[in-house]
Formats: sequence, C-alpha cells, structure tokens
Amino acid sequence: MTQDIRDASRRKLSFFQTLKAVLWGMFGVRRGSGYQEDAAKLNPVHLIIAGILAGVIFVLVLIAIVRWAVASLS
Repeated sequence: MTQDIRDASRRKLSFFQTLKAVLWGMFGVRRGSGYQEDAAKLNPVHLIIAGILAGVIFVLVLIAIVRWAVASLS
C-alpha cells in the first residue's frame, strides 16, 4: 500500500495544472474524459494542497464580498 502512495505522489502534472483541475471542479464544469485523465495523472499531495488553498481563497472572497455589501448599506 505504501508503494502505491509513493507511485501516486510521483505523477506528472504540475501543481498549477492540479490547481486548474481543482478550480474547474469547484466551478462544476468538467467532462467525464477530463476527469478520468486527471484522476490518472494528478499528484494526490498537490491535489490536497490545491483543494485546501482553493477552499481558503473561496472563503476569503466570500468574507470580502459580505463586508463590502454591509459597508455599502451603511
């Protein structure tokens, strides 16, 4: 099992390609063939980091929008 994890962590896609796949996934527009390709090539370590980073950025953007909306009402 640990050999499988090591092999998966040596996959080819760069961090930025992984981040792009995560952002498309968050947007909800992804073809089945693109998903299958990503699943075969994505580095799981990059995927976890990119997912956490995208989630944090999403929350920060939502907080900024709410603060702007509340400030404009005052």
